[in-house]
Amino acid sequence: MDSIKGLKEYVQSKEYRKALGLPKEQQESYELLAQGEYNRNYYFVHPVTEKELLLRVNCGSQMHLEHQIEYEAHALEMLSSSGRTPKVLYVDGSKRRLAHGILVMEYLPGHVLDYRTESDLAAECLADIHSVRLKEMEQYLIKPEGALEAILTECEEMFRVYEESEFGDENKKKKIRNLLKQGWEKAKKTKLVCPYYCCINTELNSTNFLINGKGKKNYLIDWEKPLYGDPAQDLGHFLAPTTTFWKTDVILTRQEMDEFVETYIAGVNGRFSTEGLKERVYAFVPITCLRGITWCAMAWVQYQAPDKLIFNESTLHKLEQYLEESFLDRIETYLE
Repeated sequence: MDSIKGLKEYVQSKEYRKALGLPKEQQESYELLAQGEYNRNYYFVHPVTEKELLLRVNCGSQMHLEHQIEYEAHALEMLSSSGRTPKVLYVDGSKRRLAHGILVMEYLPGHVLDYRTESDLAAECLADIHSVRLKEMEQYLIKPEGALEAILTECEEMFRVYEESEFGDENKKKKIRNLLKQGWEKAKKTKLVCPYYCCINTELNSTNFLINGKGKKNYLIDWEKPLYGDPAQDLGHFLAPTTTFWKTDVILTRQEMDEFVETYIAGVNGRFSTEGLKERVYAFVPITCLRGITWCAMAWVQYQAPDKLIFNESTLHKLEQYLEESFLDRIETYLE
């Protein structure tokens, strides 16, 4: 906890301890569980209830939100009836005592998703989450106009960091710029008609699923970028090679993708309309690939900064793999 200034003092504060029902004097210990590009997660056991909990420290916002941690917490609260997401216990985005947002939630059991053998469990999990629809979601969650165009606009913002950087490779700049051009052309030719909107995760990496097996509870965690959108966008993100390859070396075949969508539709079981879903999923896959590539390009530039707060050696290696010419050529085939 030493790497985040003021965090040790924060967990000892009267307000924090009272809100969570912790003893006045700190008895629990916090263990770094995982860290991403924008958050650090600490595991601890409540000394009174003996429940396993997770303390999440927000260090930035992909969505450029001032109240990032509150946005994430409220999305989780709205999805609680699905039984597939962690329960929120405490949230503080005031940044009065700490320069970062704080979220405490229940720690959920499970292992990382195996794409080859457990994708059906992920499909069922998503079907339950997407089936939760509250009027509050439409009012609170961000809903981009023109989903494909919104993703491409985000791509442009992220790629600009690489394109304008002195560290960026000129040949790769030209290659990615050409991919984006193809993406815009493809989006203009695609007309999406979505009959159903819900809270979508938008970042369905394998490490965000906690799997316990068939007939048991399987979960989806890490809700830092939820939107009110087309469930096909989540499915497209899940299946895209830029997603599956991120923490593994897996790139799904078309047959595997088809089977996943069919399992998802079966899991929905009529709770909402899935008309035209498969066609929309395959419209999102190539555009999602561009999002993955441009995010990697941006993140690679950020990794050149010597004072970067969160640094993962494995992430840097993966970023470089995504920017290799052979990988970019492979992504181009999805845009043809």
